[in-house]
Amino acid sequence: MCGIIGAVAQRNVEAILVAGLKRLEYRGYDSAGLALIDAQEEIVRARVEGKVDLLAAQLKQHPLHGHTGIAHTRWATHGAPSEKNAHPHMSGSDFALVHNGIIENYSELREELIKLGYVFNSQTDTEVIVHLLAEQYKGSKDLLTAVKQTIERLHGAFALAILYRPEPQHIIAVRKGSPLVIGLGIEENFLASDQLALLPVTQEFIYLEEGDIADLHADKVLIYDAHGKSVERKIQHSDLQHQSVERGAYRHFMLKEIFEQPIAISNTLEGRIINSQVPDEIFGVHASKTFEKIKQVQIVACGTSYHAGLVARYWLESMARIPCRVEVASEIRYRNPVVQAGTLFVTLSQSGETADTLAALREAKKTGYAATLAICNVPQSSLVRESDLVLLTRAGPEIGVASTKAFTTQLVALLLLTIVLGRRHGLTNEKVLLSELQQLPRLLEETLTLAKPIEKLAEQFVLKNNSLFLGRGAQYPIALEGALKLKEISYIHAEAYPAGELKHGPLALIDEDMPVIAIAPNDDLLEKLKSNLQEVRARGGKLFVFADAIVAIEKHPDIQIITVPSVSAVIASIVYTIPMQLLAYYVAYLKGTDIDKPRNLAKSVTVE
Repeated sequence: MCGIIGAVAQRNVEAILVAGLKRLEYRGYDSAGLALIDAQEEIVRARVEGKVDLLAAQLKQHPLHGHTGIAHTRWATHGAPSEKNAHPHMSGSDFALVHNGIIENYSELREELIKLGYVFNSQTDTEVIVHLLAEQYKGSKDLLTAVKQTIERLHGAFALAILYRPEPQHIIAVRKGSPLVIGLGIEENFLASDQLALLPVTQEFIYLEEGDIADLHADKVLIYDAHGKSVERKIQHSDLQHQSVERGAYRHFMLKEIFEQPIAISNTLEGRIINSQVPDEIFGVHASKTFEKIKQVQIVACGTSYHAGLVARYWLESMARIPCRVEVASEIRYRNPVVQAGTLFVTLSQSGETADTLAALREAKKTGYAATLAICNVPQSSLVRESDLVLLTRAGPEIGVASTKAFTTQLVALLLLTIVLGRRHGLTNEKVLLSELQQLPRLLEETLTLAKPIEKLAEQFVLKNNSLFLGRGAQYPIALEGALKLKEISYIHAEAYPAGELKHGPLALIDEDMPVIAIAPNDDLLEKLKSNLQEVRARGGKLFVFADAIVAIEKHPDIQIITVPSVSAVIASIVYTIPMQLLAYYVAYLKGTDIDKPRNLAKSVTVE
C-alpha cells in the first residue's frame, strides 16, 4: 500500500517519477503527487485526488522541471482521499516529504506542534512528520541530525523521502518498518518502495535495512545504520526486465498471472528435485540439522497466504504426521501462545513485507520456537532476511492485487516442506508425490483450457449479490480462496463453508438466488460431498460443481458441471484453484470492475 519514488539526477526527473508511480499503481492508492526542486531552488508541487493519469494530465498542462524530486501514491489511512491529504506534504517552503506507513503517536505530536504555531492543512499523520522535522532543524541547523531527532520521536512503521530546499543536490531516505530500495545509476540515483518502479532506469539495487538512513546524491549514496554509524550495504543485480511487469496481450494483469501459473510452478520446482528426492538444503545450509528437531509446525500468514497455510495443515498432518497449527498473523501477535518444544515457525507472504506477518516473525524469534522459515516471493524482503530458513517461490512479479500465482507457488513450496519433514516421520511415497508435482505444469495448462466455458458460466453470476462456496477436507481452504477472489474483485458477497457444515446454518440461505459453487475432486470425501449437494438441490439451490472427469454427478437442470482434469487427491488443491480464479476474473470482467486495482484494497499491506 502506498508507493514512494525519488530521483537525484543530471536531467529533469519529472517523467521518471511519473513513470515510477504508474508502475506502483498495483499497490493500491487513491491520490498521487510529486515535488521537485526547480532551477530557482524552489520546491514546486503537483497533487491530485485519483489516478496517476490525472497527475500526468495536469503536468502536461503545467510541467514541472527539476533534477531532484520525490513522488507518492497514497492509500488513505488518516484522512479521506483528497488533494489536501495527498503527498508530498510540506512545512513552509523549505521541507517536502512523502511517507509510507502509520505514525501511532501523531495525535499528541500534532497538538504539540499546533501549540508551537504550526498550521496543519491536512488530516494526515504525515504532515506531523514534516512539521516536526522543520522544528528539529531549528535547533540543529543540520538536516541529517534533524532527521535523526525526528524519527526518534515517531512511534510506528514508516518509510520517508525528504527534500530540503536550501540543499537541492540530495534526498534523505529513512526505512523503519516499511521497505525502501535504492537504485544506482550513472551520475544519478533513485529510491523506491519497490524495485519494480525503477527497472526502466537501473538494475542495480541496495535494499535498506531496518533503521537505515540514506543520503542520496547524483554521484554517491551514503548510508547510516540505526545507531548512526556509516555502513555499506550490498549492491544486488536484478535480472528482472521492465517488460515483465507489462500486461502484453492480456486485458488485465490478473488474467496474465493466472495463465503464468504453469511456468511459475515450473520455476518453483526447478532445482528442488534431485534424483527423485527433495534435498533439505533447498531451505538453507543448516536445514537438515534444524529439521531433525522439528516435532510440529506453526504457520502464520494473512489473506490468501493464510488459505495456503490451511491446505498445508491437511498435508502435514495426514502425510507427514506432524501436528500443525495455522493462524492469522494479526491475531497471533496479540496473544500469548503456548510454544511447544521443537516447533517450526513458518511465515507465508508474497511480498515479504506484510506488516502483521513480519511483526509476528519478530515476536516469534523472542519466544522459544526451534527455528523460523519464510516462504516468500521476494528474495530481498525483510521476511527473507530475518528468517533462519527460506524457500523462495519464484512466482515472478505479481501486479494484480488479487493474488493468483503467488498462492499456487506457495502451495507447491508447502508440499515440498511436507515431503522433507515427512520423510523423518514415516512418509513412504515421496517419489510418487514428486512425480505428481512434476506433472503439475502440464495439468495446469490443461485446466486453463476451461477459461472459455467458465467465461460463459460467469454470465449467471453478474446479477447475483451473494454466493456460497463448498469444499471438504483440503478443498475447504480452496473454497475459502474462491470466495475471497470473488468478493475481492467482483464485489459480490461470498462465503465458504466446509460442506459438512451446511445443516449447521448455511442451509438457511439456500434459494434460487444463491449460487452454490462446489469443489468435487475424486477423493475419499467425494460421497460425503455428493450428499451435501443433494441437500442444496432439495432446497431449490442452483449448483455449479467443479468435478473430476471420472466423477459421476447426477444430472439435473439445477446442476451445472464443469469437468476438471483427473488428478490425485494431493495436488487437487492446486489444480482446483485455477477454476476458482477464472470464475472470479470473468464475473468481475462482466461486471466492469477495476480488476487489477479493486476498491479499498492494496497489494502489499505494509501497515496494520
